[in-house]
Parts: sequence; structure tokens; C-alpha cells
Amino acid sequence: MIELLARLDPRRFRVHPVCFHSEGAWFERITGFHEPVAVFPIHGFRRPHTTRQLLAFARWCRDRQIKVLQTCELYSNIFGLPAGVLASVPVRLGSRRGLIEPAGLQRLQRVAYRAAHRIVANSQAAADRLRIEGVPQHKVRVIPNGIDAALFPVRRYSMRPRRITALACLREEKRLDVLIAAAPRIIARYPDVEIRIAGEGTCRDALMTQTRQLGIASRVTFLGHRDDVPEVLGMSDIFVLPSRSEAFPNSVMEAMASGLPVVASAVGGIPELVADGRTGRLIPPGEPEALADAVIGLLDEPERATEFGRAGRQKIEQTYSFDRMVAQFEGLYLSELDARLSESPAGRTTRLVKGALRDTSSRRGTRPHGTH
Repeated sequence: MIELLARLDPRRFRVHPVCFHSEGAWFERITGFHEPVAVFPIHGFRRPHTTRQLLAFARWCRDRQIKVLQTCELYSNIFGLPAGVLASVPVRLGSRRGLIEPAGLQRLQRVAYRAAHRIVANSQAAADRLRIEGVPQHKVRVIPNGIDAALFPVRRYSMRPRRITALACLREEKRLDVLIAAAPRIIARYPDVEIRIAGEGTCRDALMTQTRQLGIASRVTFLGHRDDVPEVLGMSDIFVLPSRSEAFPNSVMEAMASGLPVVASAVGGIPELVADGRTGRLIPPGEPEALADAVIGLLDEPERATEFGRAGRQKIEQTYSFDRMVAQFEGLYLSELDARLSESPAGRTTRLVKGALRDTSSRRGTRPHGTH
């Protein structure tokens, strides 16, 4: 989202960033735009204060004559899209970036989606989920995430030490316990292997306890929250993501941009990124033995691991650039405006509000270069 804000054509769009709370590791990185960040703090959808904030946001949109409203996450969909209707914003765009969401909030989101003209999914898997939930197909657009591959130096496969890296929020759906459960077999075959887990989350203590119980705590390092993702991946040999659910994981894109072979669950949008036997290995979710087999196979055949990494980097460069992503969003904004507004003699400068209503401290990933 920050990269998109920074890269939109200023001759066509005036960007108004919006968020819930002016805090977190990412907030400072959206304060450099020409328009100040608007803040509408809420603390749950059952509180009367949230309704007052929603009405205030609608007035804010009207006062600034916002023409395009794009919400970016579950909470901003629920909050922002109905407010856009109240404000009579001509173009209202929701988003879908995940597959599993709390049931109660999912119901609210389904209602909010009715207020959107289009829902942007970041993968075909997310688009399929929207259709399952009853969103009409004509309202769904797929725009995959972008990445700046130039930020990621290509890693040359190293025989020693052998480093296996996972990069994720430490939440239950990431199933990093599967990686830890597979670790004893991998270590038994390659005693010098290093397993590194980057990220923070509610499962950290349980995962650390698991390593102690298995007697592998000395071989597993928890790196915590990292902003230097290219450097972390640049010191890795294999990337692993054993999630049970993923829409379109940026971490896999980052690993492929780094030239790493990927071992990941064949769930959600991951097969759209990882071609089994070409850029990595796809495994069934929740199966430590399958994960261990895939990792050991790559360690046994470093030449093939190198080939997988090279093919992954090529795929990212050819298919998932930021330029492609930004062009698709700009095209969507303009086509929707063309469909809903008559041509203005004053030109095509458009006021665009971006709902960055995600906790700005929750992303552990790439540094947003290009933001001023």
C-alpha cells in the first residue's frame, strides 16, 4: 500500500492517506505525502464512538470532494465503504487480501462489500473466496502484489552453513510448528543446519517451548521483527512457509526475488507463485514429514536448489513488478471514473483517499523505498 501511494502519478491523483491510529512502525512512512494523514481512531465496531467516527469520515470525504475511495483491509472495508456511500463518493473500491477471517467480522464485511463498486483481490485464490461468499463475479478484480526485485540481492547457494529461513507473523495459521516438528529429521541428516524464524506474534512462546521439548533449541533462532528483510534472506539457502492458509504471501515473493528455492504449503495463492519442481516444492499443509522430505531433497541437490532460485527470481522480475501493480491500479481508478463521471473540462486530477486502516505495526516486511 505504501509503495502504491508513493508511486501513483501525481499529475492524475492527489492522494489523501487515512488510518485508524497514528502509531506503529509504519506510520512515519506515510507522513511524507503532500496531504496530511487523516486519523479516525476506533476501538471496535460495537461502540457508539465508532459510528460517530464513521460519520465524521463521511463528512471528511464530502468536504474534500473525494472521487475514489479505496479501502485496504478487513477493518477498513467494514468502516470505510459504508461511509463512502454516505458521502456519495463516486468510486468505491474494497479489497480482499486474506482467506480466513473471524466469522463475525466476515459477516460485517460481506454487508460492507455491497457498498463497493469493485473488490480488488490480490490473488486468484482470494477472488475465488469472494465468489464463495456471494460477491458477484463482475465486481471482482485481481491485482497481484508487486515487489521491487532490485532491493533483493540474489543469494548464491552455500554448502556450509546451511540456513533455512521462515519469515512470517508468528500466528497459528502460519503453522511454523510444522517446520519445527520437521526440524529433527533435517538436523539428523545435516547436523550443521541452521533454522531461522523471523517475525513476531502470539505463537512465539509456544514455538520456543516446542524447540526445547524437541531438544533442538540450539539449532533454531528466533530473529524477531525485522525491517532488513533483503539482508535476512540474503543470508539464507532455503525459504519455508508451511501455512495452512495464504492469499498471496509477500514473503514468498521476497524469497523468490532473493533467488531462494521455496518450500511451501500448496494452499491459497501460493501455487500461483511457486511452481512445484520449477521454482520450489509444494507440500500438503500440516505434514512435517513432507516438509522434511522437501527440504532434505533440496539440501541433497544444491544444483537443483540453485536452478529453482534462479527461475523464481526470473518469474518475479517478469510478472510481479511494482510498475505493473501501479499501472493496474491506475487503470482501475480511471476506468471506474470514466464509467461513473462525465469528462470534466478542468482535467483529470483526481482526489484519491487510501484507507490504510491496518495496524501500522503489524507488517514485518520490506522497507518502503521510494516514499518521501
